[in-house]
Amino acid sequence: MGNSALKSHLETSQKTGVFQLTGKGLQEFPDELQRLTSNLRTVDLSGNKIEVLPAAIGNFLQLKSLTLNSNRLTNLPSEIGKLKKLETLSLNGNRIQHLPLTLGQLKALRTLSLAGNQISEFPLGLGSLKQLDLLDLSRNQIQSIPTEVSELQAIEINLNQNQISVLAVEVSRCPRLKVLRLEENCLELSSIPQSILSESQVCLFSVEGNLFEVKRLRDLDGYDKYMERFTATKKKFA
Repeated sequence: MGNSALKSHLETSQKTGVFQLTGKGLQEFPDELQRLTSNLRTVDLSGNKIEVLPAAIGNFLQLKSLTLNSNRLTNLPSEIGKLKKLETLSLNGNRIQHLPLTLGQLKALRTLSLAGNQISEFPLGLGSLKQLDLLDLSRNQIQSIPTEVSELQAIEINLNQNQISVLAVEVSRCPRLKVLRLEENCLELSSIPQSILSESQVCLFSVEGNLFEVKRLRDLDGYDKYMERFTATKKKFA
């Protein structure tokens, strides 16, 4: 992409606080953005070929939304934890395997989207994200949900299309969890903690495409309680 095109993008961003440059074959995070650290609020560089997010990302202290879907990132710098105003972090369709512990410092984060990466272990240390509404880890390689999941404040957790065969009972203790998506995993009926049905706040529990027929959920204790929550929510949004 020519310098003049980038320059005009930068001039526009200076005024709007938004920098969007998608599907342009960029191989690096543009250095030129460093000039705009004080006023950039939204950055979208989806559909490029960026392999490294530089440590300098930590300088964008006004950033509220960072979207890098469909790039070639394999990890994130720990400096990302400095983005105290960040509300949306979307990194779908990359090659990320691990997340830095500093992600837990993003106190304003509402949406964390990591679908279609190479994450094999459920990320820990996200319990400090008190504002988190959505955690999307669909299309990864996660095999189990650990006990630490109970610390998560998310309202919706999407784990569709992983390899999950173990689901910790503690998932039913997530204080704000309303939607739990586990479609196309490796769960047996016996792997489903009944407390999700009987004791949790979950009102949409999606388990199609596992190793049992969904209608067999009705055989579990607590199914009636779950259906009461499901029906009440449905009426609310009808």
